[in-house]
Amino acid sequence: MRKDDFLSSIKVDKEFSYYSLKQLADSKGIEVERMPYSIRVLLENLLRNVDGYVVEWSHVEELGKWPKANHEKEIPFKPTRAVLQDFTGVPAVVDLAAMRSALHRVGKQPSKINPLIPVDLVIDHSIQVDYFGIKEAFTLNLEREFERNKERYLLLKWAQQAFRNFRVIPPGKGIIHQVNLEYLAKVVDYRELDGKVVAFPDTLLGTDSHTPMINSIGVLGWGVGGIEAEAVMLGQPYYMPIPKVVGVRLTGELQEGTTATDLVLTVTQRLRKYGVVGKFVEYFGPGVKKLSIPDRATVSNMSPEYGATVGFFPVDSETINYLRFTGREEAQVQLVEKYTREQLLFAGDGKEADYSEVIEIDLSEVEPSIAGPSNPEDRITLKEAKRRILEAMQRFFRQRGIDVEIEDDTIWFYEGGGAAATQKAVRKVGAPKAKLTINNQETEITHGAVVISAITSCTNTSNPSVMIGAGLLAKKAVEKGISVKPYVKTSLAPGSTVVTEYLTESGLMPYLEKLGYALVGYGCTTCIGNSGPLPDEVERVIKENDLYTVAVLSGNRNFEGRIHPLVRASFLMSPILVVAYGLAGRIDIDILNEPIAYTSDGKPVFLRDVWPSMDEIRQTINKALKPEMFKRRYAEVFKGDERWESLEVRGGEIFEWDEKSTYVREPPFFMDLTPEPPPLQDILGARVLVLLEDRVTTDHISPAGAIPPNSPAGKYLIEKGVDPRDFNTYGARRGNHEVMIRGTFANIRLRNQLTPGKEGWWTIYHPTGEVTTIYDAAVRYMQNNIPLIVIAGKQYGAGSSRDWAAKGTKLLGVKAVIAESFERIHRSNLVGMGVLPLQFQEGESWKTLGLTGTETYDITGIKEGLTPRKQLTVTATKPDGEKITFKVTTRLDTRIEIEYYQHGGILQYVLRKMMKN
Repeated sequence: MRKDDFLSSIKVDKEFSYYSLKQLADSKGIEVERMPYSIRVLLENLLRNVDGYVVEWSHVEELGKWPKANHEKEIPFKPTRAVLQDFTGVPAVVDLAAMRSALHRVGKQPSKINPLIPVDLVIDHSIQVDYFGIKEAFTLNLEREFERNKERYLLLKWAQQAFRNFRVIPPGKGIIHQVNLEYLAKVVDYRELDGKVVAFPDTLLGTDSHTPMINSIGVLGWGVGGIEAEAVMLGQPYYMPIPKVVGVRLTGELQEGTTATDLVLTVTQRLRKYGVVGKFVEYFGPGVKKLSIPDRATVSNMSPEYGATVGFFPVDSETINYLRFTGREEAQVQLVEKYTREQLLFAGDGKEADYSEVIEIDLSEVEPSIAGPSNPEDRITLKEAKRRILEAMQRFFRQRGIDVEIEDDTIWFYEGGGAAATQKAVRKVGAPKAKLTINNQETEITHGAVVISAITSCTNTSNPSVMIGAGLLAKKAVEKGISVKPYVKTSLAPGSTVVTEYLTESGLMPYLEKLGYALVGYGCTTCIGNSGPLPDEVERVIKENDLYTVAVLSGNRNFEGRIHPLVRASFLMSPILVVAYGLAGRIDIDILNEPIAYTSDGKPVFLRDVWPSMDEIRQTINKALKPEMFKRRYAEVFKGDERWESLEVRGGEIFEWDEKSTYVREPPFFMDLTPEPPPLQDILGARVLVLLEDRVTTDHISPAGAIPPNSPAGKYLIEKGVDPRDFNTYGARRGNHEVMIRGTFANIRLRNQLTPGKEGWWTIYHPTGEVTTIYDAAVRYMQNNIPLIVIAGKQYGAGSSRDWAAKGTKLLGVKAVIAESFERIHRSNLVGMGVLPLQFQEGESWKTLGLTGTETYDITGIKEGLTPRKQLTVTATKPDGEKITFKVTTRLDTRIEIEYYQHGGILQYVLRKMMKN
């Protein structure tokens, strides 16, 4: 049987061939119309790529058995393109450049290393909020961005001219996911193959975990680590087990006063609790029609927060309308509609799909919500927010040995504290208040103060309803004569340049600016940790009084230590509520019933007094948002400003490495690479570098934000002559492995249970019992040829698709990570770096086994050969000689992952293949 037997054609402005799922269904008896739409896209991908070598007919047939397909069976997925952002893109380009250098050293053609599929890199993560609250903030922040990042941008401009199929969207053009949604995505793509113009579904992998935002318009794509993305760019398929698909049936519609943000926080809480890690999620049911594409994008965007690989909305009439409205060519829109209908990919044209499991969510039951203090799934309804926040503050203080009680909706402290307080032997007092002067305004700040109020991130700034809503609330607030508290750092960083155009067109921009929400940049700012410094006076008061301060943001991530080093808690919410809490200036408020502010003559202003109605929002959107805005904004999206265009590229096929650079260094991954991988070995005599609790995120392992001067990475930069003012961030320094090794396990909020009294980059060097930095300990272990392991709890590696969380782990000398469970992307990244992920048996953990991390570990069963999910034996020997023996499951889930591990990583595997050929 030949795949061309299933070729069919359609005509739009010209004739397109395509591989027909209808014909496949008729010929093979496959019930395509009962398959989830996301599985249909995978099925077409397999059919089109059958070559009898990488993709075999058996792959098509196994997937065609849905819903009875074997989920242990792996299939090779070949995405049609890749998208990168600069934080993850720079290290990816560094790796590709290093692979070219490695080929050059052995006399091979360097240009063999080249993307074989189209790759777009959007520079959106480098902007920081240094300037805010003034109209010039955008220009000034962009200037600082170029000052800080010139070396990185020279690398990217080199890549643009050195590689084929590689485009760069310069700074200041928008957030990667919004640019993808509004411009890059075609939904249905086409290429000339063997003399025919073949149409196919647009599919992609991205190096940002929020890539699934594109699922909102029926494009199948998800986030992977940079390591996996590089392999796919170089022609490797992405091997994956046949996914289970959880169908989420939506009914009803959102009620007055609720937003898409409230919906996504509800979905995140429900699905994280249900358990969808590693699964596809697909939305269906009558409620889908009640959601606009921006609403769907909000829900799809947070797929990694609820743990799913994708959050897929199939193509329907709303998708077609959106493509037309955002300025896609009419012929392209017609191709999308005609192809998806013919290909059984248009929702509503057939029967309801069979899903692995189904969850029901009634949109009418969604309530106004926020999420915090440190996880996106920790949803709190607004009506219970004050009580829940006070309880979180109480837990925080009690963990630090400070006795507090909640009475009369207030946190009460006891003078003297400690045991005396519990005996009520001292006087009860309120929270301490510190006076300060900012911009000639006298004010005071206390525990629970909101010091950052940021309209930021890809999640909600893609959605006109909540952005216009924020503008309308600002207008009403200004008209009432109230303003944001002077100690609040305010910012507006939309995902798209179209946002400021429709805010200006609607007349709402001046009101946002009046409250301090002036444009600071188009990029991923506060949500990624690029919040910039707080005003000096605010920082001083927080430090002197050890205040519990918070950030409110319209983002998708609020992990500990991510937003700002001086912020103890962060709460996710809609842009409308971001402005409301900025006006209130505190988080411990019953925002539904207490005044958020007072007018100059002392009159209270309540949230209901300034909250915009759905009708107001809709009418404003209809007047202000126009299709020509998208065409105008994306007409020259690949052209940068004068600073970008004037950057001079150096180097040809080979990048010219600069040993003095503190941003871009040739990494050690491919130095002295042997033609064949060494044989597998057991891990013997290993010591524990870090011992961790549940839900350690990739932010804990490899932070993206500020580099503290007293951290190992900070000290390294100071030694290199870098002023702390010019440190930039860990994210921006990812092209320099020396910074990133020192930054691994260096989050200021990391709690290593080997040093329970400390937060940050500390561990025990076991041979001497000395407390030292994780980096220094790792160096000493390596000097003594002692292998290292990491032991953790559940959901290890949750959060961002951060390849440096695996790269840094590898370079510290860690051979294996033993955890109760792994988040999908980080497990793959560990495999991709040749670090062995091992899972405790169900019901077992380091605590139940009585492990303390002081033991010496032998992991056996590797040397004799590995199979997917093989059981290995771990023997932990305590200092007194007592032995604890237990089994672990090797989380090498497929045979190709075993090969990657044996080669020391996926890129080493690819490079060795190229060296041979």
